[in-house]
Amino acid sequence: MTRIAVAARSFARNQALRAELSALYPHVTFSESAALLQGDELVGLLRGHERAVIGLERIDEAILSQLPELKIISKYGVGLDGLDIDAIARRGIRLGWTGGVNRRSVAELTLSFAIALVHRVPETAFGLRDGRWNKLVGRQLTGRTIGIIGCGFVGQDLVKLLAPFGARVLAHDIRDYSEFYRAHGVTAVGLHELLAESDIVTLHVPLDQSTRGMIGAAELARMRPGSYFINAARGGLVDEDALADALEQKRLAGAACDVYVMEPEAHPRLLSLPTFLGTAHIGGSTEEAQLAMGRAAIEGLEHNRVPGGGWPA
Repeated sequence: MTRIAVAARSFARNQALRAELSALYPHVTFSESAALLQGDELVGLLRGHERAVIGLERIDEAILSQLPELKIISKYGVGLDGLDIDAIARRGIRLGWTGGVNRRSVAELTLSFAIALVHRVPETAFGLRDGRWNKLVGRQLTGRTIGIIGCGFVGQDLVKLLAPFGARVLAHDIRDYSEFYRAHGVTAVGLHELLAESDIVTLHVPLDQSTRGMIGAAELARMRPGSYFINAARGGLVDEDALADALEQKRLAGAACDVYVMEPEAHPRLLSLPTFLGTAHIGGSTEEAQLAMGRAAIEGLEHNRVPGGGWPA
């Protein structure tokens, strides 16, 4: 008898996904918690189950040491920063993961951020709530220079969505996507050049030790005065105090973030600024993306492997 525990909240609340999983496996325990499970509560849900569907829950050695029966973890969503991959590998636990399943949802949100920022939507909405009718003069996205840091699944989908806008697109990535760049008119540049040349800089890299804090005060200072910054990837990539400083000092014209260092909270200084647009980690929260992530997680319960060197490559 295979017992499966579903900790991922969005999966557990989705009736279609619950039905699909239950039709395949008769013994499934779903989290009914509205809050992100941690520590003893997470262990309590997972204990006694051989397989688990995990979302934003943190799985580390302390958790795994209490779950000797756990053999397979399947990831709901694409971010792996909440998983201690080394601990999973040491214990021989198999991991199911599919990259890019929410790419269109995140790319669309990023595009909407870009349009909102250049049209100065955050500022006008902020003023309107305060009783001020500010008809601010913005700019069109058409013809702007867009710098994409990380041109994997989401970055490449964003390039396709930008095509009708006649934008000049710059990209920086440690991987070689030269064939894609040639096919879509993207110019590969170094990070410093991208920051200095772009009207809008948008971040689409995973969070790991090589990328944590990659955008700080020095990087923001390299950006073109009056430019815009977007982060719809992971909060830990950006120094939020430095971003707030750049907005307060009007070196940047605006910024938008869907992710934060301390979720489910957002940086209070950022939220207080009229040139900041913030959302509550909704990049993958479309109906279509949730179904795609959920079905990938169901498939990952059967198709998986012990993570090795270079994971997830």
